[in-house]
Amino acid sequence: MDVETTGTDANMHGIIQLAALMEIGGVVVESFNLKFQPHSGAAINPEAMKVNGTDPEELKTRISSYEACKLFQNFLDRHIAKYNREDKAYPAGYNLSFDLQFIDTWLRHHGNKYGTGSYQNWRMLDPLPILRIWDYLGKLSLPDYKLQTVCEAFGIELDAHDALSDITATRTLLGLIFDTQKSAGCR
Repeated sequence: MDVETTGTDANMHGIIQLAALMEIGGVVVESFNLKFQPHSGAAINPEAMKVNGTDPEELKTRISSYEACKLFQNFLDRHIAKYNREDKAYPAGYNLSFDLQFIDTWLRHHGNKYGTGSYQNWRMLDPLPILRIWDYLGKLSLPDYKLQTVCEAFGIELDAHDALSDITATRTLLGLIFDTQKSAGCR
């Protein structure tokens, strides 16, 4: 999952793009990618809008945050039995806690009292902590660990700050990490 937002504080700012890939058995069975207005009352940081390349006037023409939330919940409901504790997704993304915090706050804002808890287990797949371990061990050294820098280092195509491109690149990066760990004898 990946989001583009109007700032960095999930309690103040809103989501304006959400993309997710539903992978089952190693195959992406459905993707979700939607650009929409931030929820009513969300602060909009002009710097954040520059980063994600969103024109504030164009933002006003998008579907509502509420409509987008319903579409996203329908996407999740097609693949996850939200009332079955054994049927939960492994959330995946780059610096995932940021995205999950926004998505959880957003779902709750639109009336889902359980937020992301209905759909995900606690086992997050995020390549960033592994890359930091590799840095510590001297196996990787980059000037920073932004997704764009990491993708350049690994030769992964990325249109930075587009949620679908970000999550697609992250999936590729996770695959490379899993392959590296396998070849090192790790399961």
